[in-house]
Amino acid sequence: MTSNLLTIGMAVKGHEPELFFTLQALHLYQDLTDVEILVVDNGGNPNIEEWMGSWRRGKYVLYTDIHGTSQPRNEVFKQASGRFVVCIDPHVMLATDAVKKTVEWLKKNDTDDLFQGPLLYDSCDCVSTHWENVWRADMWGIWSDAIETWKLPPEPFEIYMQGLGLFGAKKETWLEFNPMFRGFGGEEGYIHEKYRRAGRTTLCLPWLQWFHYFGGGSGTMVVDRIRNYLIGFNELGLNDAPIYKMFGVKVVDAVKEKL
Repeated sequence: MTSNLLTIGMAVKGHEPELFFTLQALHLYQDLTDVEILVVDNGGNPNIEEWMGSWRRGKYVLYTDIHGTSQPRNEVFKQASGRFVVCIDPHVMLATDAVKKTVEWLKKNDTDDLFQGPLLYDSCDCVSTHWENVWRADMWGIWSDAIETWKLPPEPFEIYMQGLGLFGAKKETWLEFNPMFRGFGGEEGYIHEKYRRAGRTTLCLPWLQWFHYFGGGSGTMVVDRIRNYLIGFNELGLNDAPIYKMFGVKVVDAVKEKL
């Protein structure tokens, strides 16, 4: 039996300053009653291990078996003690009372759906509630048009997909990212479609608003994203024509030959 209702977990590799401020913001500004804080370290950073050892609610797990974002995120769900898990990037901060309101909602809703929240812009008065089902800039999905925060409905609503800087699900029914995924990319859209194929949905919790630091560049390889798209589309039986249209036949075939 788990001791916490919710685990807030982060899969990290580097990003030491960003992680520090994300962790401190959680401790200073959020109600963490019934909440575990978990860091899965994909790089092996002694500073991070030391930080987590100093915090009462903190749990540190070293995971360097497979590098990337997908498998460390899967490991967050495996290592969490909470009944539900919210996985956030190590450069995400949450709006006031976001954790408290989510815990209150989860106590009343034993959901098997994927749940997310609106991206809060730096101005603090506008959000994007989801990603549109559009291919652009080497990715599946683009941010929806911004709307004022006061226009958000009070209750959760269904969305097609959303950026995965923050996402949550029940630990025991998490559908997980394909174990063959490597590197960065190809997760958005894929995991949402996987939940739809299982007869579930993705919900936007309007109060679960999150800031995301986009500066600095990701330094990621497009080939990883293409590879993950191909693996994910094959798993779900999706038509891979959009991948070819986005990246070109020669590029995609070259990646496919190495699978």
